[in-house]
Amino acid sequence: MRNLLKHRKALSPVVAAIILIAVTVAVSIAVAAWMGALTIGFMGTEELKITGVDFIDDASLDLTVQNTGSTKVLMVEVRVSGSTPYNVPDADQLIDVGAKTTITVSSLTLTKGNAYNIEVVTKKGNIFTYRATYPL
Repeated sequence: MRNLLKHRKALSPVVAAIILIAVTVAVSIAVAAWMGALTIGFMGTEELKITGVDFIDDASLDLTVQNTGSTKVLMVEVRVSGSTPYNVPDADQLIDVGAKTTITVSSLTLTKGNAYNIEVVTKKGNIFTYRATYPL
């Protein structure tokens, strides 16, 4: 019986506890990463970037917009400070992820040298703003 206890090999309780904690942490990190990937897929983010404004004349401008988010964006209207909101035509409303489009906004009253706040409003109610100055 003495020989049996002398030659017995086992992990100490401290080492066993450390291994158990390490395995638990590794599994929880893997589950968190997996759940995070699922959540991001279901929750796309709307993000528009107004990349440029070209003033055509005193009554219209071309607005170049790019979708930099992770979901399609449905634009509803464009607001130019001091003017009536412009409803985006159905053909130009939907922008795919990564796509770029140009919208011509007309029926404006623009003055050379003035700065204008331009806002794009989406169906979800998000507002994306850009400031541009009508050159002299």
